[in-house]
Amino acid sequence: MKTGHPTTSDAMDPARGRRLDIGHFGLRDADIPPHDAGAWDPRGLFPSPSHPLEIEIGSGKGTFLCQQATIQTDRNFLGIEWTADFWRSAADRLRRNKLEHVRILLTDASELFRHRLADGIAQVVHIYFSDPWPKGRHHKRRVVQDDTLTHFHRVLAPGGELRLVTDHAELWQWYERHATANAALFERHPFVPPPSARPGEFVGTNYERKFTREGRTFNAMTLVRRQVAPVQRLHSSPPIWKSFSRHPDPPPI
Repeated sequence: MKTGHPTTSDAMDPARGRRLDIGHFGLRDADIPPHDAGAWDPRGLFPSPSHPLEIEIGSGKGTFLCQQATIQTDRNFLGIEWTADFWRSAADRLRRNKLEHVRILLTDASELFRHRLADGIAQVVHIYFSDPWPKGRHHKRRVVQDDTLTHFHRVLAPGGELRLVTDHAELWQWYERHATANAALFERHPFVPPPSARPGEFVGTNYERKFTREGRTFNAMTLVRRQVAPVQRLHSSPPIWKSFSRHPDPPPI
């Protein structure tokens, strides 16, 4: 689908001093069907759409996606990131590693789940080291809410997993309260590190390795989808959002 955007971003990678090329690995909202087209199944993005789909919310620069997708070539991965600079870096990294079974989308993950994703399409939803939004007035911006949990449940396939890891003590308490309040939807299980994690790691993201050096404590859980009737996808139009970027794209050609 043509969007009017060039595939190569004019943004520079500040760490390496080179241009970032997102290729076909980085997607924007304009690259996916509009909300009024009905529920969207992202499995159609991949060369092997029948492979199980895993979704990561808050992919950052793509460390987990690259590590895990290199090992699990029989799965498709969709990363979601709202910071455009990180999204560009991740897409460029996926392109350089030729990971055709991975895409990363620049959008608001909560609204994507509420309004756009189809039912029962994902085997796993990963949320690792999400922004804790520590101020009380910002708690509504946290990814895990009662209503988003109902839509994670809807989008997950039977027996699918929601996997949570954080270093933030208050956010962990938030996760525990919401897991308890939504026990009718999810059964809580111990967290098992993915195959790409190094010995002693939970996941092996850049944040985890940085926080380990700082001596932080980590907490994790896996919520397994119970076989109960899901909610319906929201049919109202999602709110307009704006991604954060220090290096905005050039105007469309």
